[in-house]
Amino acid sequence: MPWPRTLRARLTAGLVVLLAVSCAAVGVAAVLELDGFLTGRLDEQLRQTGTGFAQSLEHGSAGLPGPEGTVKPSDHDGDEHGDTRRQAAETFGARLVGGRITNAAVVPSRSHPAFGVTFTAADRAALAALPADRTGRTAHLSALGDYRLVACPGRDGDVLVTGLPMEPVRATVHRLELVAGGVFGLALAAAGVAGALWVRWSLRPLSRVAATATRVSELPLASGEVALPPRTGATDPRSEVGRVWAAFDRMLHHVEDALTKRHASEERLRRFAADASHELRTPVASVRGHAELALLHPGPVPPEVARALERIAAESARMGELVDEMLLLARLDAGRPLERRPVDLTRLVLDAVTDARAAGPGHHWALELPEDPVTVTGDAHRLHQVLANLLANARQHTPAGTKATVSLERTAETGGVWVLLRVHDDGPGVPEEVRPGVFERFTRADRRRAASFGGAGAGLGLSIVAAVAEAHGGTVDLESRAGSTAFTVRLPAGEDGGAGRDGVGGRGDGTGEHRPAGGGDGRAG
Repeated sequence: MPWPRTLRARLTAGLVVLLAVSCAAVGVAAVLELDGFLTGRLDEQLRQTGTGFAQSLEHGSAGLPGPEGTVKPSDHDGDEHGDTRRQAAETFGARLVGGRITNAAVVPSRSHPAFGVTFTAADRAALAALPADRTGRTAHLSALGDYRLVACPGRDGDVLVTGLPMEPVRATVHRLELVAGGVFGLALAAAGVAGALWVRWSLRPLSRVAATATRVSELPLASGEVALPPRTGATDPRSEVGRVWAAFDRMLHHVEDALTKRHASEERLRRFAADASHELRTPVASVRGHAELALLHPGPVPPEVARALERIAAESARMGELVDEMLLLARLDAGRPLERRPVDLTRLVLDAVTDARAAGPGHHWALELPEDPVTVTGDAHRLHQVLANLLANARQHTPAGTKATVSLERTAETGGVWVLLRVHDDGPGVPEEVRPGVFERFTRADRRRAASFGGAGAGLGLSIVAAVAEAHGGTVDLESRAGSTAFTVRLPAGEDGGAGRDGVGGRGDGTGEHRPAGGGDGRAG
């Protein structure tokens, strides 16, 4: 039987085992003590009875061996069976001369009605080996069973043996064993039930602590303001359970304080990022506008000044995009709701690939779309930004000639119907050291490598992808190795299922023409 695993079961099992050992020790001690006491009483009875019965077999004609080892007692004063007066039933008597049994008899009883006794060679050897020291010893006689025997020297150099049966002692001891076993068995059963109830009652505080800890472990502690469950309450601090309870309460208090402070700090950072981004939009737009206005001046502008104005305009535009991205992340972090409308994801993919082809003509762009349009419920503008960021990531971090494939797939799972949007490229892959934090903010790959492929962003594109996917109730995953990189966005499908509607369907090449599933590979050069 396997050892129980729960603390309650172990304590109960330990209690029952200890009680069983104690009961067994008490039972064994009681049985041994009773056996010794009754055997001593039997020896005392043999001493009080003396050797009268055996002496009555001492004189007279020598006992003659009977058939099959039977020894008949000799005649004594007209009584051929010896003097049985004042002798208990089944009292054994024997006379030995030179180690040889000459006379032997047993006082008749219901179990042994005859006087004669049949001895085997082992019986004769056992009787001959008895020392004549008047000390009681137990021997087994084949025809009689276990006997308590006392050997004494006779008057004629013979040995007189007297014995009483051990069966009454054995029966009494066996009865005690049965009674003790039954009583101890009932006591163990009652103690097991009572012990289990007592342990259960004693460990109730630990059960409440475990239940509270389970509820805490199921809370989303990583984000947002978290309301911890109520405290488990106070108990006796002098007990071990009470100390565990108090320590757990203190731990919950510290965790709640830490979460509250962290949430307040994050809220301050979000407000700062949102406020700063909002405040920066105006001056950045103003700088960009003035630079563009200066470039439109009709008069002659030195080349150096024109170049500087162009760089100011370009950097202002890039800074404006960065500000917009930071503001979007701040709004998503704040939990601001997005639009919840049916969105034709197939159309968004076609438009995004068309834009990517214009921005990256050196790449090969391919589409793998189902026959029917795929619809999801969400914010069309934000989902388009997800596609744009993923395609820009594939364009900026892969060399010219890389093939990038955008695919849509509907899949039915236990939790419902999902849409898988995958952007795959056969470029060099994401560096292994960057993969764990690729969706974190301001995470960037090797700047020199990225620059050689056409520039690098601020490291916010993939974090926006992850945030928008999460805001739509979905996820985004990365699988990358040398020669194969795939970003998979998993979104819940729209309520209408996205099938059987008029509009965009089949495969497309990103130009607005739609081909059936068997026509073309969707590759653009």
